[in-house]
Amino acid sequence: MTERSLHGKTILVTGATRGIGRVIAKTLHRQGANVVLHYGSNSDRAQALMDELGERCTLVQANLSSPEETRKLWELAVQWQGKIDVLVNNAGVYISSTLDSDQDWDQGWAENLRINLVAAADLCRYAILQFQSLGGGIIINMASRSSHRGDDSEHLAYGAAKGGLLALTKGIARGFAPDNILAYALAPGWVRTEMAEDHIAEVGEEAICANLPLREITPPSDVAEMVAFLATGLVKHATGSTIDITGADYVR
Repeated sequence: MTERSLHGKTILVTGATRGIGRVIAKTLHRQGANVVLHYGSNSDRAQALMDELGERCTLVQANLSSPEETRKLWELAVQWQGKIDVLVNNAGVYISSTLDSDQDWDQGWAENLRINLVAAADLCRYAILQFQSLGGGIIINMASRSSHRGDDSEHLAYGAAKGGLLALTKGIARGFAPDNILAYALAPGWVRTEMAEDHIAEVGEEAICANLPLREITPPSDVAEMVAFLATGLVKHATGSTIDITGADYVR
């Protein structure tokens, strides 16, 4: 059996200092990877994670709403160890796009598309160009249950952006398989993170869990362990796949 190890691999994780991204970063680091920790604005939280992990990680700040900063993120990430072996596009926003407000509608679509889809696509582009020169690499994109079934009426733009991320992942897998470039998408449902806690408190955990077959909200470690497994490259022929992590809440 092939040993599962990430030793020697350098992995860029966007949105690495909170929520699912934080657990992903810690899991990859624990399994031996060198981890580039991207963060948006909270330098204190980022430094706390850096201090916790110690060696084999570095911090890079970038606002993914800016194409220039997105490019700079990639350049700085590559400079650290000379290459990136795995790109994990985890960063995302969940911004409403209400129909009855022109401003909310326009802003919601612009921000959801820019950060959840276009910034991820930009980083995929940079990764592909480097991977082609290195003989291969791995891309893991964080989609959502909303990618399949859509989101609620207040978050149409979010669901559309995440749906686009699935199409992007499939296109990369099909188009660049000859270059040994692998691409996967994950589609979590309810995950217990800081961002979800307010809604959990508002609705009530019992009410949420009543609609989940496993009767529990997914821990972020389930998502992180799947990212780590895909990052090993041990499931090459699963490239192009979307892996649902919903506790059977959504089954295709």
